Amino acid sequence: MRSAFAIFLLVLLLAPHAPISAAARPNILLILVDDLKPTLGAYGDRTAITPHLDRLAARGLRFDAAYCNQAVCASSRYTLLLGTRSTTTGLYQFGRNFRDTYPDAVTLPQLFRRHGYRAESMGKVFHVGHGTYDDDASWSLPAHKDLVIEYLDPASTRDGSPTNEQALFTNLRRPPGSSPLPRGAAWEAPDVPDDAYADARVAAHAISRLRAAKENPAEPFFLAVGFVRPHLPFSAPKKYWDLYDPARLPMPARETAPVGVVPAAMKRGGEIDAFFPVPKPPVQPYPEELKRRLIHGYYASTSYVDAQIGRVMTALDDLKLTDNTIVVLWGDHGWHLGDLGIWTKHTNFEQANRIPLVVIAPGVTRPGTSTGQLAETVDLYPTLAALAHLPHPSGPVPLDGINLVPVLKNPAARVRDHAYHCFPRGDSLGRAIRTDRYRLVEWKKIGAPADTAQIELYDYADDPVESRNIAAEQPAIVAELRAILATHPEARKAVAAKPPVIPASQK
Repeated sequence: MRSAFAIFLLVLLLAPHAPISAAARPNILLILVDDLKPTLGAYGDRTAITPHLDRLAARGLRFDAAYCNQAVCASSRYTLLLGTRSTTTGLYQFGRNFRDTYPDAVTLPQLFRRHGYRAESMGKVFHVGHGTYDDDASWSLPAHKDLVIEYLDPASTRDGSPTNEQALFTNLRRPPGSSPLPRGAAWEAPDVPDDAYADARVAAHAISRLRAAKENPAEPFFLAVGFVRPHLPFSAPKKYWDLYDPARLPMPARETAPVGVVPAAMKRGGEIDAFFPVPKPPVQPYPEELKRRLIHGYYASTSYVDAQIGRVMTALDDLKLTDNTIVVLWGDHGWHLGDLGIWTKHTNFEQANRIPLVVIAPGVTRPGTSTGQLAETVDLYPTLAALAHLPHPSGPVPLDGINLVPVLKNPAARVRDHAYHCFPRGDSLGRAIRTDRYRLVEWKKIGAPADTAQIELYDYADDPVESRNIAAEQPAIVAELRAILATHPEARKAVAAKPPVIPASQK
């Protein structure tokens, strides 16, 4: 028996100019997970307890070489929802709202809205916080928000007052000269039900919206469901911590910088030491007990979000929406767990940029398949538009992504030979390309001559832990890869911060 989506594709093939009824168009369920690297059983992680995400991956095509375009929350989500790299938009930093610079941009959900879809957002989809706001024009109704920084144990905030990170993520504007807010705890593990924390509440809301969609089959849906764990703090119910034996957790294989590293490539401290009891730099490496506790928290938080995504997928099945719904699982960027002495993200290294990406497209993808095709976050915009037979938008922001539908149909197909990403550090920008074997990073000021650049080259066939920058030893490979990098336009200078225009729904 053909699925509704397969019939939809057949209609397009036989009568490409015939109008397509709303009921025949595929629904979209876009699942976003904050700070999720491929620490999943489906990706070969033998420690991770992620049965629901493993089953999700088994239903479609798993991308084993997918990369974000910039390893930081706000910019990575802009690359997803605009289909445009930050080196094209200049949106590298927090506090830059894209509509201030590109008022006529057409976001991915906005494109679907224009073609008759009901577009809804819940949880963390756009990054809201640090002076950045949601985008009302993208959604059919106001986005459903919940907390990113959340504590239940009073000891986690010491005196019970808002922490600095809570203020940042709620866009709390504080009077100039006011006293610094305290740090919150890096983890907590109370014995509470799942819905004591935001991700379970977001899952419940997503299930309610799926039920509402079932009652209105004439209107296809674009449902973006954003989960925040394993983002810091590692606040998760105790039962998920209890899944793991701390003594058997994987510890960093290398905790020192690569030999010959470009100084701008490295990161010490930052987001991680916004939480206690993490010491402020330059204390490195952290004490063994602290490292193990942080890694434990990351895995526990991943298992917690796994359970919530499982609830949403079960509801999709129970409501019999599966055959006509495209499902995408996307992590916004990777995460360092002490490798190279780095914690969190904000680098051009492998652990910060490789992401989990799974696409389930009924009638197109085959269950239990995987591909080594290099993919970027920006590729999802044109891919989803193509699957729904929607035109590319016209406007001031070009699409940088490539349509991955040929790979969805045939995992052995190849549509690109490298992935591209970047990260700024000080007055330098590191632009990188990742091939099947190598990563080349070119560090220089935006607009500066090419001969002023500092170069990194890592060989993942011989050195998967990035112990050595071999650029000086491999001039021929550097020249070959720099020639590829030179086919990309020069990066745009960073968009300057402006006083935010707060959307009406967030005032």
